[in-house]
Amino acid sequence: MQEEQIREALNAHWLASAAGDANAEHDIYADDAICDYPQSGERIFGRSNLQALRSHHPGKPSGFQVKRIVGKGDLWITEYTIVYQGRSAYTVSIMEFRDGKVVHETQYFADPFEAPAWRSQWVQRIG
Repeated sequence: MQEEQIREALNAHWLASAAGDANAEHDIYADDAICDYPQSGERIFGRSNLQALRSHHPGKPSGFQVKRIVGKGDLWITEYTIVYQGRSAYTVSIMEFRDGKVVHETQYFADPFEAPAWRSQWVQRIG
């Protein structure tokens, strides 16, 4: 699959995720895809299990914003913010493709935190 086609597939995936379209959201995954959540120590085997897990999430996302998508060849990274129950989570998704489908995804979720005052002289605040 060409990189332009992968980028288009990723854009469609994230738009479907934001819209809550579980079927379109999971079109990007191979049937035997694996998704890892390292922070909770979980591994999801198979597109059907991944779709079922996400479809049963008790706090459906109410906001979703892709910051950037970068990649080359079969390795692509998306940085985005997702809002669950009024709280933002900064998220990184690392996707590995084979034959045009995601075969392995790793997702990292991070809560925002207040910047400590002691480092203010060296930083600039961003939005």
